Amino acid sequence: MATRFSDPRTTSISRRDFLVLAASAAASCHPLPAQSTESSHIDVAKFDRKRILKAADLYLKEEPVTITAAHATRSTGGPHDYFSEGDYWWPDPKTPQGRYIRRDGFSNPDNFNDHREALIRLSLQVPALVAAWRITSEQKYADHAMLHLRAWFLDDATRMNPNLEHAQAIHGVAEGRGIGVIDTIHLVEVVRAASFLTASDLLKSEDSKALRKWFAEYLKWMTESKNGMIERDEKNNHGTCWTMQAAEFARFTHNEEVTTFCRHQFKEKLLRQMNFDGAYPLEVARTKPYSYSLFNLDVMSSTCEILSTPFEKLWDYQLPDGRGMRSAVAFMYPFIQDKGKWPYKADVEYFPDLPVRQPSLLFAGRAYNRPEYIALWLTLNPDPTVPEIVRNFPLRQPVLWVVRPPA
Repeated sequence: MATRFSDPRTTSISRRDFLVLAASAAASCHPLPAQSTESSHIDVAKFDRKRILKAADLYLKEEPVTITAAHATRSTGGPHDYFSEGDYWWPDPKTPQGRYIRRDGFSNPDNFNDHREALIRLSLQVPALVAAWRITSEQKYADHAMLHLRAWFLDDATRMNPNLEHAQAIHGVAEGRGIGVIDTIHLVEVVRAASFLTASDLLKSEDSKALRKWFAEYLKWMTESKNGMIERDEKNNHGTCWTMQAAEFARFTHNEEVTTFCRHQFKEKLLRQMNFDGAYPLEVARTKPYSYSLFNLDVMSSTCEILSTPFEKLWDYQLPDGRGMRSAVAFMYPFIQDKGKWPYKADVEYFPDLPVRQPSLLFAGRAYNRPEYIALWLTLNPDPTVPEIVRNFPLRQPVLWVVRPPA
């Protein structure tokens, strides 16, 4: 691929447009369900239109690139098996050819990353193309999105096998690990976008069935394999990411059993990650406490959106001791607004590049009728280009999230 992510820079917002949009948000007086058809806070499609079309028009010129385009010599899998290496693992200076050692927070640029980059590229392009189709009704965008989906999940020559047995490997230590499941957080918005295509007449019935079959098989691997279950039981952002993925893939494949499990997981496990003040102790203990706190909050918020229904709004759910999403967002909001107030250590890398346009602000602003959350969201960068930031920013097309996805 010509550039690492081929993602356009954010478009600027004038002071006049910002004040109009912020006033519109403040004028709302009745909170809506987290997945309502219309948002009284902000017309996301109107606000993001230029940005969406700028990206989609760029992506129309680019052909699919799947994992079969690159093979890692250290992978024990085949050409259709996804492979990645643990970010924070490096050669041991004492034995350079031996087992790698861990340097938490410092990504090794020499690790094999081609499959992850291809996956992130897919997650940038398909949602942008589908978003463009939804706001313009121009079929060319949907057709190109479907070209990517077929290449990745349907075509025998280029498709990816529905498992992550070889993800987050460590040279000399592990051929693949449970925490590798986090790599496919970038499929969540791809699936959200695909939902709109499968509900239309543009995608052939057999293709829709085959696409759902791929994700049903991957979800089965996530819930039944050793690596999948290890990730499910992680107590930090990895467990959160497993639940977000399982929830969205279960919605797409109509797996009510997994959906029910994810709601229980959210209530009884994920919410217990936080302190009473809304902080995540396992995230602030890392060498990138700010980044991991933002990331975990975004994933928690996205999971809350996916699992909430008109009859069960998880945004309002609280543990008996009062812990819930309201306190989690309230804790981070002032530090997104002013990073200088962050009470913990600065991240060892990329601290100046954060925050970005965190989806938790939009979701919580709508759920709790908090116009100040949305006003802040409007000011933040929606299109980061630093690879490490992009990797931890999997939801980029909010226009696909402010409506209830098709069944």
